[in-house]
Amino acid sequence: MKTTREVATWVAGLRHEHVPAHVRTALRLLALDTMGAALVGAEQPWSRAIRAWAMAAAPGPAATGRARVWGDGAAVLRASDAALVNGCAAHAYELDDFHNAKLHPGAVVLPAALALGEAIDADGALVETALAAGYEVMIRTSLALDPSVGRLRGWHLTGVCGTFGAAAAASVLLGLDAERTAWALGLAGTQSAGVWAFNADGASSKRFHPGRSAQSGVMAAELAALGFTGPTEIYETQDGGLLSTYVQGGDLTQLTNGLGTRWHAADTSMKPYSCCGSLHAHIDAVLALRDLWQPGRRIRLGLAKVIGVQCGFDYDPGSELNAQMSARYCAAVAMLDGQALPAQFSPARISDPAVTRLARDIELVHEPRHDPLYPKNFCGWAEVETTAGKLERFEVMDPSGNPANPAMPDRLREKFSLLVSPLVGGNRAAALQDTFAHLNANKARRIAELVAV
Repeated sequence: MKTTREVATWVAGLRHEHVPAHVRTALRLLALDTMGAALVGAEQPWSRAIRAWAMAAAPGPAATGRARVWGDGAAVLRASDAALVNGCAAHAYELDDFHNAKLHPGAVVLPAALALGEAIDADGALVETALAAGYEVMIRTSLALDPSVGRLRGWHLTGVCGTFGAAAAASVLLGLDAERTAWALGLAGTQSAGVWAFNADGASSKRFHPGRSAQSGVMAAELAALGFTGPTEIYETQDGGLLSTYVQGGDLTQLTNGLGTRWHAADTSMKPYSCCGSLHAHIDAVLALRDLWQPGRRIRLGLAKVIGVQCGFDYDPGSELNAQMSARYCAAVAMLDGQALPAQFSPARISDPAVTRLARDIELVHEPRHDPLYPKNFCGWAEVETTAGKLERFEVMDPSGNPANPAMPDRLREKFSLLVSPLVGGNRAAALQDTFAHLNANKARRIAELVAV
């Protein structure tokens, strides 16, 4: 069986009972985390711009067959457009989850699954199954491309691979058979896009990629359900296939080896810091050394080659994204503030002369030991000059938001309460936590009602 059809057959046959308990538990936590990120990001300027575009062609208020915009109870859209708006909001402030395959699955898969789930009045068990399929297909697609190679070629893998995850989730919700699921994957792949050009000037396009992928994946599955065909060798064909086109190589076996027995969703990390996930190890290290450092003393960061290309640019005050992607800025503000949450990326803070001076003074060092480890390990180190004139180094192999950290679930819930309670109130935030903790027992519309504030 060809690779695309093998993946499609697995997606079409996936049932809730096939998903291991630890994967379901992880998905519920990650879904909660993504919702929190989206509610925080909903009122960012780039999120409002996307919402205004979608609302310009919005249908009437009838909820049947439609989906709500999270954080805006008056906004009701067709499912694909709601997925677009909510996906952009989830990635609006770099608070959403990330996987070491160098992508953000939650900001794509949850908006797609909940929007379509609400539109068709799906039960929670089906939504949870769709999330499992979406995370798995999206992550495996990136692994097949080889994340480091894809990134160094300029691809933003969330945009490139997200369409497949959203299409897989939507195919589960629509109950597509293997043939139509293969069409959906093919239609998703022909819409794959997303490049790192935003790094040149801190443009908003990065926020657009997850939402566009969610929208494209839902559209792909809806079209397939209507009999619109897509290429059924989207991964493997040599003339225009995903792997040959995007990386001129890759490894197809990453898509199918252990499919259904080796689950990747539970390896997804949450973000305790509001910035690029590749810098979280460095922030952990800076915070560990913070008490040893005094102003005027040296700070050095050790980066793998890919991180250096991605985040090692000289820092000049610009957009929020520019700061969130800058190794120098993130380390500087963490050293000065002891934190790296939305307040540290406000317009006032990113242009603060004291932070800018320190950021420009930070020395970046290529760490060749980390090149073969990254991105399997999002590793990094920081080094500070102590008052005694010695250099103290702290190295982190996996950042604190990694699921291998036993404290990660509690830290995720604390983050959600901290960020969401001021937006919706403590009682509603607690109700959301409980609803996601029992996702399989709740209708998709129940969640939509709770976040339609």
